[in-house]
Amino acid sequence: MAKNLNALYLFCIARSESVGELPGTGVDGRHSLSVLRCLPELCAVVSEVALEDFCGPEAEQRMEQLAWIGPCALRHEAVVEEVMRLSPVLPSRFGTLFSSRERLEEVLALHGEAIAHFLDRVADQEEWSVKGFLDRRQALQSFASARLTAEQAQLAALAPGRRYFEEKRIQAEAEKELGRWLYETCHNPPGELREQATDFCECPVHLSASPPEGTSEMVLNWAFLLGKSALAKFRPHIDKLNASPGAAGLVFELSGPWPPYRFVPPLLMGAPP
Repeated sequence: MAKNLNALYLFCIARSESVGELPGTGVDGRHSLSVLRCLPELCAVVSEVALEDFCGPEAEQRMEQLAWIGPCALRHEAVVEEVMRLSPVLPSRFGTLFSSRERLEEVLALHGEAIAHFLDRVADQEEWSVKGFLDRRQALQSFASARLTAEQAQLAALAPGRRYFEEKRIQAEAEKELGRWLYETCHNPPGELREQATDFCECPVHLSASPPEGTSEMVLNWAFLLGKSALAKFRPHIDKLNASPGAAGLVFELSGPWPPYRFVPPLLMGAPP
């Protein structure tokens, strides 16, 4: 790859009338932020970057180094969130590059109507994340204890050897019951949450094969698009879920607001630079 080639790094697209010039630099800390007014109603927040920072074998290695990618990703988020305070945004993924202003303008012109519709849709909306963390040992103990209590009288009447095998059976059934309960819980958000949201997205969860002893594992990852006035009614439902006796070992965590990444249509994803 030729050295000293630059590309345009895209942070987000916003309403042109709402965003003025922005101070500060892009992800590399060197090149200034720019607001390109590509269409009458749309602007793109960009900065120049060295192409070799993001493309090629050396760039692939850097992408695996937290010391390099961490500050860049934080700067990306900070810029998008700054613009989000001024206008609805269509945020781009970290590392979205275009070879030239002309190429970016071509893509925006092609998708301008859909982008404008998206910005209208997310106006006064925010993305909120709900993650579920499971203490599997605690949850299994809860399910097994409930079954053992239900069959306590029958177990007490058995000989010690037979009782041992029956308790093992109950433990195995509790594991199956926990699995079924987890599947239903993770793939079916409560109606009270869905009713408060404009949109909902079930996000990928990278399960750990064997989480360290005594730690919780993430088992669900939901994203909700909420109107700013809906949060006050949404949050108590999360508190109610955590207080429910049926949720032993499962803790729901609410975080946000975030730019609406999960609800962006696949417009720029995969667009050649």
